[in-house]
Amino acid sequence: MSAIEPGLALLAGGAIVLGACYAALAARLSSKEVAVVATMATLSAAGRVAFAGIPSVQPSTVLIIISGYVFGPGAGFLVGATTAFVSNVFLGQGPWTIWQMLAWGLIGAAAGVLGLVKPRISTGWLAAFAAAAGLAFSAMMNVWFWMSFLYPRTLATLGATFAGSVWFDILHAGGNVVFAVTIGPKATVVLSRFKARFHVNYGEEGSGA
Repeated sequence: MSAIEPGLALLAGGAIVLGACYAALAARLSSKEVAVVATMATLSAAGRVAFAGIPSVQPSTVLIIISGYVFGPGAGFLVGATTAFVSNVFLGQGPWTIWQMLAWGLIGAAAGVLGLVKPRISTGWLAAFAAAAGLAFSAMMNVWFWMSFLYPRTLATLGATFAGSVWFDILHAGGNVVFAVTIGPKATVVLSRFKARFHVNYGEEGSGA
């Protein structure tokens, strides 16, 4: 097998996963909601590419969290997975892409669960969740790096992996807090209004005429 074939297989696999997720989501949401989810994924991916020059600092995680919080776990997972896949078209695809898709997808899904449990969230809660999400994302990627490249796989080498990335992890979490405070509340309100408009029952409004 040539060196390029595994990369093509990963791209094909990621595309298939995203296609299946979009199909499943379309069965649960309206076409307008699916369009908003796709738009948020595009904005999130573009934000990651735009901030690529600043290690680990980008608005993507917060946009993924807000998307999941407003539209639910499935939408959140899809925005997260799409962010990794699309942004890596510009930043570089590789075996890390699938792990990034999974990590950001799970963060989006967890935000969706938070939205179901806590329909109203303060900026402080959002910032705390975003910081924790940044650390969780970094932890998953550290474990992937440790499993894929370090031998022997011991607690010592795992600890060294986390120690080597600690500053990047802090930057990710800190950047998430900044974006959560600056763009989080407004973005949450805007998306919530979009969602409310999609679910207006016009038949009931006109029944009293």
